[in-house]
Amino acid sequence: MYKKSRYSSYIKPITGIADLFIIIGSVFLFEINLTSPYLFIGYIATVWVIIAVRNHFYEVQRHTRIIQVIPLIFRQFLFFGLVLYAFIGVFKQPNISRLALGEYLLFVFFLILVFKFFVFFLFKRYRAVFKGNIRNVIVIGDNEKTRQLITTLKNRLDYGYNFMKQFTIDDNDALRRCFNYVVDHNVDEIYFSVAELSNKQINSLIDFADNNLRELKFIPDNKDIFSKRLKYEYYDYIPVLSIRSIPLQEPVNKFVKRLFDIVFASCIIVFILSWLTPLLAIIIKLESKGPVFFKQSRNGFNYEEFDCYKFRSMTPNKDAHLYQATKGDHRVTRVGRFIRKTSIDELPQFFNVLFGDMSVVGPRPHMVSHTDMYARRIDKFMVRHFVKPGITGLAQVSGFRGEIEKDKDIINRVKFDIFYVENWSLLLDLRIIFQTFMNAIKGEDKAY
Repeated sequence: MYKKSRYSSYIKPITGIADLFIIIGSVFLFEINLTSPYLFIGYIATVWVIIAVRNHFYEVQRHTRIIQVIPLIFRQFLFFGLVLYAFIGVFKQPNISRLALGEYLLFVFFLILVFKFFVFFLFKRYRAVFKGNIRNVIVIGDNEKTRQLITTLKNRLDYGYNFMKQFTIDDNDALRRCFNYVVDHNVDEIYFSVAELSNKQINSLIDFADNNLRELKFIPDNKDIFSKRLKYEYYDYIPVLSIRSIPLQEPVNKFVKRLFDIVFASCIIVFILSWLTPLLAIIIKLESKGPVFFKQSRNGFNYEEFDCYKFRSMTPNKDAHLYQATKGDHRVTRVGRFIRKTSIDELPQFFNVLFGDMSVVGPRPHMVSHTDMYARRIDKFMVRHFVKPGITGLAQVSGFRGEIEKDKDIINRVKFDIFYVENWSLLLDLRIIFQTFMNAIKGEDKAY
């Protein structure tokens, strides 16, 4: 199974943190006459992040032109400067030196301008000369637009695309050969011309990309094709549309979610697991022999396997890694029934969250054997692996948790998971966490 390694996803969060260091560190170089330095630092850091998110300040792609970067910087500092001076009135700080504040703003503007251009050109050079940060791509279709795109991919080495092959779909078997090539040669992205394929072929291509974790982008034959879920971009002057928009692929969103995961998981571990674990350990050990924790291999982000931890709720058995718990399952212990009903058995997964294998909220991970089975049987099942799995998820709070008795159970679960993947927001995560807590208090029919 194909696995993507995208270390470049860390670049934007790292540059964002570097910008914050510049913004915060520069405060101490000027006599601004602050009465509450830490309040000011917290204020400017928060304001910077909010403005950057709204301004898409860190959404500079490999094909972004320098002429698009300059307005981003000026717009960022225009709003940052206005909110910076608002600190005086909002927190009633009449003694602040306006001149020193202006000098600070200009100094930070210059440093971040230089730093952003440096990073921008450094990575272009890195991709063009050292062939790093490369994406393997193919193009489907043979017309003026596809030929222009191929020329751009070959000539613009700073974009970091390795054009591998062009496919012309001239018979019924051509698409299958294309799919085999993508799998055999670890192709990352597929570009195709809408004008070259039938609706049936486009649907097959979309299904293949979804089920094999490939990014699919199409080249429109005109500019009249728009959709809320499509992302419209230009490679030089060639229009390209991404077929699926995934919010958590955006570095800022990824950083916000990871920060929330770390803070939330740390609170659960310190304030709940620190005293609950030894108490449960005694009870679990008294009832049955075996370990306190149960470890099981599951598939997570990009289909990678990881060890998922739970409090042991069953007597040790050889079928634990093959079969889900069913209603009245004789393997479940008495304390196991209680901790499963209240979802307490899932709490050790907050360590998985801290380790980075899981998120607090996301599609629930399945046993490896079940994942392989559903990947073959259920259409678009693999889309769930575009994001990290979660301790709880939208499908679970919507009534699709626990044992999968019929195909419609897993189909509905996948539908909710895909909706979550395509519509993530921090507010949605908070709503799911609240609903999970309420369900745990009330108890759920399929929590056995």
